[in-house]
Amino acid sequence: MIDAATLTGLLDATWPAVSRREIDGWTIREGGGGGSRVSAATLAVPGSDADIAKAEAAMRDLGQPPLFMVREGEDALDATLAAAGYRVKDPTVGYAAPTASVIRPIPRLAVAPSWPPLAIQREIWAAGGIGPSRLAIMERAASPKTTLLGRHDDTPAGTVFVARHGEVAMLHALEVALPHRRCGLGYALVSGVGRWADAHDATRLAVLATRANRAATALYASMGFARATAYHYRIHPDAP
Repeated sequence: MIDAATLTGLLDATWPAVSRREIDGWTIREGGGGGSRVSAATLAVPGSDADIAKAEAAMRDLGQPPLFMVREGEDALDATLAAAGYRVKDPTVGYAAPTASVIRPIPRLAVAPSWPPLAIQREIWAAGGIGPSRLAIMERAASPKTTLLGRHDDTPAGTVFVARHGEVAMLHALEVALPHRRCGLGYALVSGVGRWADAHDATRLAVLATRANRAATALYASMGFARATAYHYRIHPDAP
């Protein structure tokens, strides 16, 4: 079961912010330009009641626009933010699967672990919009971790990051170079993540995908991942 608290713990461990602190019932994250997952404030106790003005001030002090992650069961928070004019951003679903069920044969495709990531992996990520700020997140993760490099037709063509927290391994930043999509490389990389997770005592895999990312959700469904949780962000109406 991946509930709101479990999800937050997984993200903080496997995709960590620059800094994290508790302020007046909120967890405030300093993102360092690494995107919403490392910049959004969350209720320190899922579903509790806290003054959003305190969180807004803390995020503005960091030079960040007020941004909140609204997890399942936090309807009251969602209503408060909506009433204040906050816009919905990136509805996201969390998927999970038993590690063993994801491990499949990978014919004609080579997938190998690599830490630190190679220059070609950085190039593949950069082409997909995953730049230095997100690579810095991978560096910060203190959990057991690795990247995987995938090849198609003997060409480096895809990459993914994975880190373990407790018995769950979470994959992030799955990217396949455009000319090599629809060739089974995403399938091979996820299976490779499963093999790494199994070797590092993770009994379950978890992954996040926005509802708009139909290719990713189709891939995960085809490999036996099931919906485990969901969230969305609410961003301040004055934010760009």
